[in-house]
Amino acid sequence: MSDEINHDRRRFFGTAAMTFAAAQLSLSATAEAQTVLPKKSGTAAVKGGANTSFASLKQIDAGLLNVGYAEAGPAGGQAVILLHGWPYDIYSFVDVAPLLASAGYRVIVPYLRGYGTTRFLSDATVRNGQPSALSVDIIALMDALKIEKATVAGFDWGARTANIMAALWPERCKATVSVSGYLIGSQQAGKMPLPPKAELQWWYQFYFATERGREGYDKYRREFSKLIWQIASPQWHFDDATFERSAKAFDNPDHVAIVVHNYRWRLGLAEGEARYDDLEKRLAQGQIITVPTITMEGDANGAPHPEPAAYAKMFSGRYSHRTVKGGIGHNLPQEAPEAFAEAIITVAADA
Repeated sequence: MSDEINHDRRRFFGTAAMTFAAAQLSLSATAEAQTVLPKKSGTAAVKGGANTSFASLKQIDAGLLNVGYAEAGPAGGQAVILLHGWPYDIYSFVDVAPLLASAGYRVIVPYLRGYGTTRFLSDATVRNGQPSALSVDIIALMDALKIEKATVAGFDWGARTANIMAALWPERCKATVSVSGYLIGSQQAGKMPLPPKAELQWWYQFYFATERGREGYDKYRREFSKLIWQIASPQWHFDDATFERSAKAFDNPDHVAIVVHNYRWRLGLAEGEARYDDLEKRLAQGQIITVPTITMEGDANGAPHPEPAAYAKMFSGRYSHRTVKGGIGHNLPQEAPEAFAEAIITVAADA
């Protein structure tokens, strides 16, 4: 059943009333599709670009990394971890974080390995971009911050990381919000040929498989990333300042190595590390996610993404799907921060 949510009736500035209202929106035990409609002009909608900085940026040693992260909200609040994708960074959540903080959540927004101020503690550590490694990074970050359990939300690489965390460590995940649904894959699945139209969408993976592609991405990081932004979010008219705030994260000295290894690993063209073999074997079996989850999709997502019906069965806990209308593309948290934050509050309240 489709249940339209009229956001004209919602004021989203983190008051106790808002939190209470969110708690009343229980998730269905089965997959119910919801269409999230944009607010009309003149209402209190929070649009992308309302904020340009985080109040607090910190560093902490966690696992193999010294992690750079933004933090917002009360230290004693329920923890929410927001995970970005490629080629994006923590600024995808620059408008989401204050909404959650004002609702009483402790919000942690880390730079993934290879981005921003996150650095490897040792020069000898393999610059490994395989998905399970990124997920172990976030578990290590939770340990370092003494966060036992958190709601984990993200898109692109961040959604995949959240999915893996929920599948392998459900005791550490209160709930999840995942843009484009269930994104756990395997090397074997990555080797399977797709129809030509689908293969065309993955052009950059094939580019990165070549040495020319590695050198080209290294030389043209900003140009390449801006092109991906434009393709993935064709109706998002971001300005140069918005792009440049995120593009600085790609100057990380390990960025190219991590990105190229990630995509080569997916195609079976690069080896992973033995320390992650057992995790990858479990993930390749198609792990079911049991924690409460909301999946989301923008109605104008230009990046490759599965249809919601294709992954609903991978969530056995309380689950619903939301399609965000209004020309919303791949970077859903930055393009529709209010809808993304509301989903987090709803699923966290229901868990």
